[in-house]
Amino acid sequence: MKLYENEISSATSRVRIALALKGVEVEAHRISILGVDAQNRHADYLKLNPQGLVPALATDSGQLITQSLAIIEYLNELYPEPPLLPLNLESRALARSVALAIASEIHALLPPRIASYLSTTHAINSDGVAEWSRHWIGEGMAAVEQLIANRRTGAFIAGDHPSVADIFLFPQAISAARNGFDLAQWANIAEIMQNLRTIPAFENNAPAARK
Repeated sequence: MKLYENEISSATSRVRIALALKGVEVEAHRISILGVDAQNRHADYLKLNPQGLVPALATDSGQLITQSLAIIEYLNELYPEPPLLPLNLESRALARSVALAIASEIHALLPPRIASYLSTTHAINSDGVAEWSRHWIGEGMAAVEQLIANRRTGAFIAGDHPSVADIFLFPQAISAARNGFDLAQWANIAEIMQNLRTIPAFENNAPAARK
């Protein structure tokens, strides 16, 4: 399998964590995502992936899977152990809910293409773009904390084993800290992050900081 990725991408980090937990190696292809000449906006990559996003996974049969949640669920079905979704149906729904809250309600408002649109189309300066990011990170993470607090029963979000919810939380919480948030204000998130940092699959696949 081939993984089209970028080291600063939180979404790439999610897939990398899942691969590491499964013990699966793939052929990595770095796609640049910053700057006016970013590879993800080139015609050849857009032909492969019309959204122009990373990550994207080319399967052994040559099919392309886009979107990190779809990729992770594909890997989870292809390699069942260890499971990345709880067996209990309600816990499984919680794990997906948290993953989607992060992917759809926080991360979707933060990628480089959003910042570029705000600055070029609406003439918002870098401080304004940073404030945009902080607003949606703060609001989103507070909501995720409440979701977790209402349902958490173990060391991680949906029990005593990391799930897709923790895979999505980990890079997003790192991004929040890099944007100046003290994770201690979200007690459950802070404790879960401490637990996740002891697992090499997570710690070794954190998103790189932007230079």
